[in-house]
Amino acid sequence: MVPSPQEVKDALHERLLGHLAHPDPDYQRLLREYPSRGGKMLRGLLTVYAGLAHGAPLEASLWAGTALELFQNWVLVHDDIEDGSLERRGRPALHHLYPMPLALNAGDALHGEMWGLLLRGLRAGLFGPEVLAEFHQVVHRTAYGQHLDLLWTLSGRLDLAPEDYLRMVAHKAAYYTAVAPLRLGALLSGKTPPALYEEAGLKLGIAFQIMDDVLNLEGDEAYGKELAGDLHEGKRTLILIRYLQEAPEEERTRAKALLGLPREAKPEAEVRWLWERLLASGAVAWAKEEAQRLAQEGLGTLIPHLETLPERGAASHLQNLLTALVERRA
Repeated sequence: MVPSPQEVKDALHERLLGHLAHPDPDYQRLLREYPSRGGKMLRGLLTVYAGLAHGAPLEASLWAGTALELFQNWVLVHDDIEDGSLERRGRPALHHLYPMPLALNAGDALHGEMWGLLLRGLRAGLFGPEVLAEFHQVVHRTAYGQHLDLLWTLSGRLDLAPEDYLRMVAHKAAYYTAVAPLRLGALLSGKTPPALYEEAGLKLGIAFQIMDDVLNLEGDEAYGKELAGDLHEGKRTLILIRYLQEAPEEERTRAKALLGLPREAKPEAEVRWLWERLLASGAVAWAKEEAQRLAQEGLGTLIPHLETLPERGAASHLQNLLTALVERRA
Protein backbone atom coordinates (compact mmCIF):
# COMPACT_ATOMS: atom_id res chain seq x y z
CA MET A 1 0.00 0.00 0.00
CA VAL A 2 1.50 3.32 -1.09
CA PRO A 3 1.27 5.95 1.68
CA SER A 4 -0.70 9.11 0.98
CA PRO A 5 1.06 12.45 0.53
CA GLN A 6 -0.14 13.58 3.96
CA GLU A 7 1.20 10.39 5.55
CA VAL A 8 4.56 10.91 3.85
CA LYS A 9 4.64 14.57 4.85
CA ASP A 10 3.87 13.69 8.48
CA ALA A 11 6.58 11.02 8.49
CA LEU A 12 9.14 13.44 7.02
CA HIS A 13 8.26 16.12 9.55
CA GLU A 14 8.51 13.71 12.47
CA ARG A 15 11.88 12.40 11.31
CA LEU A 16 13.19 15.87 10.62
CA LEU A 17 12.39 17.17 14.10
CA GLY A 18 13.52 13.91 15.71
CA HIS A 19 16.91 14.13 14.05
CA LEU A 20 17.34 17.65 15.42
CA ALA A 21 16.77 16.71 19.08
CA HIS A 22 19.44 18.14 21.38
CA PRO A 23 19.90 18.23 25.17
CA ASP A 24 20.29 22.02 25.10
CA PRO A 25 16.70 23.32 24.66
CA ASP A 26 17.76 26.77 23.44
CA TYR A 27 20.02 25.29 20.75
CA GLN A 28 17.34 22.74 19.79
CA ARG A 29 14.81 25.54 19.39
CA LEU A 30 17.11 27.33 16.97
CA LEU A 31 17.72 24.23 14.85
CA ARG A 32 14.05 23.33 14.77
CA GLU A 33 12.72 26.84 14.09
CA TYR A 34 12.37 26.59 10.30
CA PRO A 35 11.52 22.85 10.20
CA SER A 36 8.84 23.36 12.86
CA ARG A 37 7.11 25.92 10.65
CA GLY A 38 6.12 23.10 8.33
CA GLY A 39 6.26 24.16 4.72
CA LYS A 40 5.12 22.05 1.80
CA MET A 41 8.05 19.59 2.07
CA LEU A 42 7.84 19.35 -1.71
CA ARG A 43 11.38 18.10 -2.30
CA GLY A 44 11.05 15.43 0.37
CA LEU A 45 7.72 14.25 -1.06
CA LEU A 46 9.16 14.09 -4.58
CA THR A 47 12.15 12.09 -3.33
CA VAL A 48 10.02 9.58 -1.42
CA TYR A 49 7.62 8.93 -4.29
CA ALA A 50 10.44 8.81 -6.83
CA GLY A 51 12.15 6.19 -4.68
CA LEU A 52 8.98 4.14 -4.25
CA ALA A 53 8.11 4.44 -7.95
CA HIS A 54 11.49 2.96 -8.86
CA GLY A 55 11.03 0.11 -6.40
CA ALA A 56 13.16 1.42 -3.51
CA PRO A 57 12.14 0.54 0.08
CA LEU A 58 10.04 3.07 1.98
CA GLU A 59 12.64 3.43 4.77
CA ALA A 60 15.43 4.34 2.34
CA SER A 61 13.15 6.76 0.49
CA LEU A 62 12.09 8.49 3.72
CA TRP A 63 15.72 8.72 4.85
CA ALA A 64 16.81 10.44 1.63
CA GLY A 65 13.71 12.65 1.63
CA THR A 66 14.45 13.81 5.17
CA ALA A 67 18.04 14.60 4.19
CA LEU A 68 16.85 16.72 1.26
CA GLU A 69 14.49 18.60 3.59
CA LEU A 70 17.46 19.26 5.89
CA PHE A 71 19.26 20.66 2.86
CA GLN A 72 16.29 22.89 2.07
CA ASN A 73 16.17 24.27 5.62
CA TRP A 74 19.85 25.12 6.03
CA VAL A 75 19.94 26.70 2.59
CA LEU A 76 16.95 28.87 3.49
CA VAL A 77 18.63 30.06 6.69
CA HIS A 78 21.73 31.12 4.76
CA ASP A 79 19.71 32.51 1.85
CA ASP A 80 17.63 34.71 4.14
CA ILE A 81 20.76 36.13 5.76
CA GLU A 82 22.50 36.75 2.43
CA ASP A 83 19.43 38.39 0.90
CA GLY A 84 18.43 40.37 3.98
CA SER A 85 14.98 38.76 3.86
CA LEU A 86 12.39 39.73 6.45
CA GLU A 87 10.07 36.71 6.43
CA ARG A 88 10.11 32.97 5.93
CA ARG A 89 7.02 30.75 5.96
CA GLY A 90 4.85 33.53 7.31
CA ARG A 91 7.08 34.47 10.26
CA PRO A 92 10.20 36.60 10.78
CA ALA A 93 13.36 35.20 9.19
CA LEU A 94 15.66 33.42 11.64
CA HIS A 95 18.19 36.25 11.79
CA HIS A 96 15.39 38.61 12.84
CA LEU A 97 14.41 36.34 15.73
CA TYR A 98 17.97 35.73 16.94
CA PRO A 99 21.28 37.56 16.55
CA MET A 100 22.59 36.97 13.03
CA PRO A 101 25.69 35.00 14.14
CA LEU A 102 23.46 32.52 15.98
CA ALA A 103 21.22 32.14 12.93
CA LEU A 104 24.24 31.62 10.67
CA ASN A 105 25.65 29.01 13.03
CA ALA A 106 22.28 27.23 13.10
CA GLY A 107 22.37 27.03 9.30
CA ASP A 108 25.86 25.52 9.49
CA ALA A 109 24.64 23.02 12.08
CA LEU A 110 21.70 21.95 9.90
CA HIS A 111 24.13 21.47 7.02
CA GLY A 112 26.26 19.20 9.18
CA GLU A 113 23.20 17.25 10.35
CA MET A 114 22.30 16.58 6.70
CA TRP A 115 25.62 14.85 6.12
CA GLY A 116 25.34 13.05 9.45
CA LEU A 117 21.94 11.66 8.52
CA LEU A 118 23.25 10.50 5.14
CA LEU A 119 26.26 8.84 6.75
CA ARG A 120 24.00 6.92 9.12
CA GLY A 121 21.86 5.76 6.20
CA LEU A 122 24.97 4.65 4.32
CA ARG A 123 26.28 2.69 7.32
CA ALA A 124 22.88 1.09 7.81
CA GLY A 125 22.95 -0.19 4.23
CA LEU A 126 19.90 1.82 3.16
CA PHE A 127 21.72 3.15 0.10
CA GLY A 128 25.15 3.33 -1.48
CA PRO A 129 27.73 6.11 -1.79
CA GLU A 130 26.20 7.28 -5.05
CA VAL A 131 23.38 8.85 -2.99
CA LEU A 132 25.93 10.90 -1.04
CA ALA A 133 27.55 11.86 -4.34
CA GLU A 134 24.19 13.16 -5.55
CA PHE A 135 23.84 15.29 -2.42
CA HIS A 136 27.28 16.73 -3.07
CA GLN A 137 26.10 17.63 -6.56
CA VAL A 138 23.07 19.35 -5.03
CA VAL A 139 25.26 21.49 -2.75
CA HIS A 140 27.80 22.13 -5.53
CA ARG A 141 25.25 23.37 -8.03
CA THR A 142 23.07 25.32 -5.61
CA ALA A 143 26.07 27.20 -4.22
CA TYR A 144 27.18 28.24 -7.70
CA GLY A 145 23.70 29.44 -8.60
CA GLN A 146 23.54 31.43 -5.37
CA HIS A 147 26.95 32.91 -6.21
CA LEU A 148 25.63 34.22 -9.52
CA ASP A 149 22.45 35.57 -7.95
CA LEU A 150 24.33 37.41 -5.20
CA LEU A 151 27.07 38.60 -7.54
CA TRP A 152 24.63 40.28 -9.91
CA THR A 153 22.96 42.14 -7.06
CA LEU A 154 26.16 43.12 -5.25
CA SER A 155 27.87 44.31 -8.44
CA GLY A 156 24.79 46.17 -9.66
CA ARG A 157 24.55 44.26 -12.94
CA LEU A 158 21.45 45.12 -14.94
CA ASP A 159 22.61 44.15 -18.44
CA LEU A 160 21.30 40.60 -18.07
CA ALA A 161 19.36 38.60 -20.65
CA PRO A 162 16.73 35.93 -20.00
CA GLU A 163 19.37 33.30 -20.80
CA ASP A 164 21.46 34.52 -17.85
CA TYR A 165 18.53 34.08 -15.50
CA LEU A 166 17.78 30.59 -16.82
CA ARG A 167 21.40 29.53 -16.29
CA MET A 168 21.46 30.89 -12.74
CA VAL A 169 18.14 29.31 -11.75
CA ALA A 170 19.07 25.97 -13.29
CA HIS A 171 21.87 25.78 -10.73
CA LYS A 172 20.39 27.60 -7.77
CA ALA A 173 16.88 26.16 -7.59
CA ALA A 174 15.91 23.84 -10.41
CA TYR A 175 18.45 21.10 -9.79
CA TYR A 176 17.62 20.44 -6.16
CA THR A 177 13.89 21.06 -6.62
CA ALA A 178 13.18 18.61 -9.42
CA VAL A 179 16.30 16.95 -10.86
CA ALA A 180 17.79 15.61 -7.63
CA PRO A 181 14.56 13.98 -6.35
CA LEU A 182 14.15 12.12 -9.65
CA ARG A 183 17.76 11.03 -9.75
CA LEU A 184 17.70 9.99 -6.10
CA GLY A 185 14.64 7.85 -6.78
CA ALA A 186 16.57 5.84 -9.33
CA LEU A 187 19.75 5.69 -7.21
CA LEU A 188 17.86 4.47 -4.14
CA SER A 189 16.67 1.48 -6.13
CA GLY A 190 20.14 0.72 -7.49
CA LYS A 191 19.40 2.03 -10.98
CA THR A 192 21.26 4.53 -13.14
CA PRO A 193 19.20 7.72 -13.58
CA PRO A 194 18.35 8.35 -17.24
CA ALA A 195 19.59 11.56 -18.82
CA LEU A 196 16.02 12.76 -19.35
CA TYR A 197 15.70 13.31 -15.59
CA GLU A 198 18.08 16.23 -15.78
CA GLU A 199 16.71 17.55 -19.07
CA ALA A 200 13.05 17.46 -18.00
CA GLY A 201 13.71 18.18 -14.34
CA LEU A 202 15.56 21.40 -15.10
CA LYS A 203 12.64 22.66 -17.16
CA LEU A 204 10.19 21.86 -14.38
CA GLY A 205 12.43 23.36 -11.71
CA ILE A 206 13.01 26.55 -13.69
CA ALA A 207 9.27 26.86 -14.27
CA PHE A 208 8.71 26.42 -10.52
CA GLN A 209 11.13 29.25 -9.74
CA ILE A 210 9.62 31.56 -12.33
CA MET A 211 6.24 31.05 -10.70
CA ASP A 212 7.83 31.72 -7.31
CA ASP A 213 9.00 35.06 -8.71
CA VAL A 214 5.47 35.70 -9.98
CA LEU A 215 3.97 34.92 -6.58
CA ASN A 216 6.39 37.36 -4.98
CA LEU A 217 4.52 40.06 -6.88
CA GLU A 218 1.03 38.58 -6.95
CA GLY A 219 1.15 36.44 -3.79
CA ASP A 220 -1.53 36.03 -1.17
CA GLU A 221 -1.47 35.13 2.53
CA ALA A 222 -0.43 31.56 1.71
CA TYR A 223 2.74 32.73 -0.05
CA GLY A 224 4.71 32.79 3.22
CA LYS A 225 7.34 35.35 2.21
CA GLU A 226 7.48 39.13 2.06
CA LEU A 227 5.32 40.39 -0.81
CA ALA A 228 7.48 42.21 -3.38
CA GLY A 229 10.52 41.22 -1.32
CA ASP A 230 12.41 40.52 -4.54
CA LEU A 231 12.24 44.23 -5.39
CA HIS A 232 13.45 45.30 -1.96
CA GLU A 233 16.32 42.79 -2.29
CA GLY A 234 17.09 43.78 -5.89
CA LYS A 235 16.64 40.26 -7.29
CA ARG A 236 17.35 39.93 -11.00
CA THR A 237 14.25 37.90 -11.85
CA LEU A 238 13.11 36.94 -15.33
CA ILE A 239 10.23 39.39 -14.86
CA LEU A 240 12.55 42.29 -14.07
CA ILE A 241 14.93 41.42 -16.91
CA ARG A 242 12.05 41.36 -19.39
CA TYR A 243 10.67 44.64 -18.08
CA LEU A 244 14.04 46.40 -18.38
CA GLN A 245 14.38 45.15 -21.95
CA GLU A 246 10.96 46.43 -23.00
CA ALA A 247 10.41 49.55 -20.84
CA PRO A 248 10.61 53.11 -22.21
CA GLU A 249 13.97 54.77 -21.55
CA GLU A 250 12.59 57.08 -18.84
CA GLU A 251 11.09 54.17 -16.89
CA ARG A 252 14.21 52.07 -17.35
CA THR A 253 16.40 54.87 -15.97
CA ARG A 254 14.10 55.32 -12.97
CA ALA A 255 14.01 51.58 -12.26
CA LYS A 256 17.79 51.24 -12.49
CA ALA A 257 18.28 54.14 -10.09
CA LEU A 258 16.03 52.39 -7.56
CA LEU A 259 17.69 49.00 -8.01
CA GLY A 260 21.10 50.57 -7.44
CA LEU A 261 20.15 51.48 -3.87
CA PRO A 262 20.63 49.19 -0.87
CA ARG A 263 17.46 47.79 0.65
CA GLU A 264 17.36 50.23 3.57
CA ALA A 265 17.69 53.21 1.21
CA LYS A 266 14.95 52.22 -1.24
CA PRO A 267 11.98 54.62 -0.90
CA GLU A 268 8.79 52.65 -0.35
CA ALA A 269 6.94 54.80 -2.88
CA GLU A 270 9.51 53.96 -5.57
CA VAL A 271 9.33 50.24 -4.79
CA ARG A 272 5.57 50.41 -5.12
CA TRP A 273 5.91 52.25 -8.43
CA LEU A 274 8.18 49.54 -9.85
CA TRP A 275 5.93 46.82 -8.49
CA GLU A 276 2.93 48.38 -10.25
CA ARG A 277 4.89 48.83 -13.49
CA LEU A 278 5.99 45.19 -13.52
CA LEU A 279 2.39 44.06 -13.12
CA ALA A 280 1.04 46.47 -15.73
CA SER A 281 3.81 46.08 -18.30
CA GLY A 282 3.02 42.54 -19.37
CA ALA A 283 6.31 41.20 -18.02
CA VAL A 284 4.56 39.08 -15.39
CA ALA A 285 2.13 37.62 -17.93
CA TRP A 286 5.03 36.85 -20.27
CA ALA A 287 6.93 35.09 -17.48
CA LYS A 288 3.88 32.98 -16.68
CA GLU A 289 3.70 31.91 -20.30
CA GLU A 290 7.39 30.97 -20.24
CA ALA A 291 6.85 28.92 -17.09
CA GLN A 292 3.91 27.11 -18.66
CA ARG A 293 5.88 26.37 -21.82
CA LEU A 294 8.80 24.93 -19.87
CA ALA A 295 6.47 22.88 -17.69
CA GLN A 296 4.67 21.39 -20.67
CA GLU A 297 7.95 20.51 -22.35
CA GLY A 298 9.32 18.94 -19.17
CA LEU A 299 6.20 16.91 -18.44
CA GLY A 300 5.93 15.87 -22.06
CA THR A 301 9.38 14.30 -21.82
CA LEU A 302 8.97 12.88 -18.34
CA ILE A 303 5.46 11.39 -18.13
CA PRO A 304 5.94 8.64 -20.75
CA HIS A 305 8.96 7.42 -18.78
CA LEU A 306 7.18 7.58 -15.42
CA GLU A 307 4.46 5.36 -16.84
CA THR A 308 7.05 2.58 -17.29
CA LEU A 309 8.21 2.56 -13.65
CA PRO A 310 7.51 -0.59 -11.60
CA GLU A 311 5.35 0.89 -8.81
CA ARG A 312 2.44 2.53 -10.55
CA GLY A 313 0.71 3.90 -7.44
CA ALA A 314 3.80 5.81 -6.33
CA ALA A 315 4.51 6.90 -9.91
CA SER A 316 1.00 8.36 -10.07
CA HIS A 317 1.61 10.40 -6.91
CA LEU A 318 4.96 11.51 -8.34
CA GLN A 319 3.36 12.61 -11.59
CA ASN A 320 0.65 14.56 -9.73
CA LEU A 321 3.25 16.36 -7.61
CA LEU A 322 5.33 17.27 -10.65
CA THR A 323 2.24 18.51 -12.50
CA ALA A 324 1.26 20.63 -9.48
CA LEU A 325 4.80 21.99 -9.21
CA VAL A 326 4.31 24.92 -11.55
CA GLU A 327 0.64 25.43 -10.77
CA ARG A 328 1.85 25.81 -7.17
CA ARG A 329 -0.76 23.42 -5.85
CA ALA A 330 1.93 21.17 -4.33
